[in-house]
Amino acid sequence: MILDTCALLWLAGGEHNRISEEALGKIEQAPVVNIVSITGFEIGLKYQVGKLHLATTPSEWINLAIEFHQLEVIQLDLEMCLRASALPPIHKDPCDRFIIAAAILRGMPVVTTDRRFAEYGVKVLY
Repeated sequence: MILDTCALLWLAGGEHNRISEEALGKIEQAPVVNIVSITGFEIGLKYQVGKLHLATTPSEWINLAIEFHQLEVIQLDLEMCLRASALPPIHKDPCDRFIIAAAILRGMPVVTTDRRFAEYGVKVLY
């Protein structure tokens, strides 16, 4: 399974009530929970423009979250980048398009509250 950026922020930020109990249960039971490397870029951008407040730098924050929650990082590769660029224009957020492409290529569900992910045929855990 893959955590969308919002799901990672809520999980690591202690806002578990923003993730459904079903999704939380699946996160807890999953042998591996992933994030896509573009999540670091998205968190860094939100922090830089003041839309996200963290107790530390984005780099420290995400590395602590990865370690504490034992997350695996899916690195962007050429195939993912090409798939993201070829997706229909349902979703315009480029970061989300990379996460969607990773989910499609890896056959993994995504924990997100963004209903547009499902329009790409991605299994979504809300």
